[in-house]
Amino acid sequence: MSDSGDATDFDPESPEEREIGREMVDQSTGLGSVAAHLYRGEMERTVEWRGRLDTTTNWAVTVMSAIVAYSFSGEVSHAVILAGIMMGTVFLFIEARRFQSYDIWRSRVRTLQENLFANALDPSAGVEHEAWRAELSHDYRDPRAKISYRGAFAHRLRRVYLPLITAMLAGWLFHLWAFVPEQPFPQSASLPGISGWVVATIVGTYYVALLVLAIPLSPKERGEAGAADHGDLDEVE
Repeated sequence: MSDSGDATDFDPESPEEREIGREMVDQSTGLGSVAAHLYRGEMERTVEWRGRLDTTTNWAVTVMSAIVAYSFSGEVSHAVILAGIMMGTVFLFIEARRFQSYDIWRSRVRTLQENLFANALDPSAGVEHEAWRAELSHDYRDPRAKISYRGAFAHRLRRVYLPLITAMLAGWLFHLWAFVPEQPFPQSASLPGISGWVVATIVGTYYVALLVLAIPLSPKERGEAGAADHGDLDEVE
C-alpha cells in the first residue's frame, strides 16, 4: 500500500522533479563524472556504426572483386563488369545513409574530446567551441544529422567507391581489349541490341556524374578549419 501511495504522489510536472537532471551535475557528483559515462556510451555507439560502415565496404569490395575475377575466367560478356559497377553503386547508396547516421555519434564524441577532455588535460589552450555545452544539449533535445545525404554520399564516394569503380572501369576496358581484339573501341563495347557507341556514352556519362558528385560542397565536407563539424571528415578513416 505504501508503494502505491508513493507512486501516486509522484508529479513529473513539479519543479523539483523537472530539475532531476540538474542534480546530476551538482557539487556531489560533478559534470565530469556524468560526462565520462556519457562519453563511454557515445563511443560505443560510434564503434557500432563504424562497424556497420566497415561491413558495407567489405561486402562491396568482395562482391565487386568476385565479379571482376569471374569476368576474366573465360568467355564471359563484358556486361558482367558493368553489372558489378551497378552493384557497387547500390552499396554506395547504402553506405552513404549509414555514414550519415555514424556522423551523429562521431560528432558528439569529438565535441566531448575537443572541449571537455582536451581542456581538462591542458586548460591553458581553452575550448574549441565556447558554446559546446549548449550545442550538445540542443543536439540531445533535437537530434539531427550533421551532414546532408549529398555530403555523406560524396565522402564515401571519394574515400572508397570512386577508386573501386575506376578500377572496375579499367578492368572493363582491358576486358574489351583482351577478349574482343578484332573490333576497335567503342564498337567492341556493343551489347545485344545496343551499339557500342551508346554503351560507351552511357558509361562515360555515368563516370563523369560520379566525378561531379564527389566534389565537396560545404565547409564540413571540405574539412576546412573552423567549420562546426567537430573534426575533419577526411581524418575519419
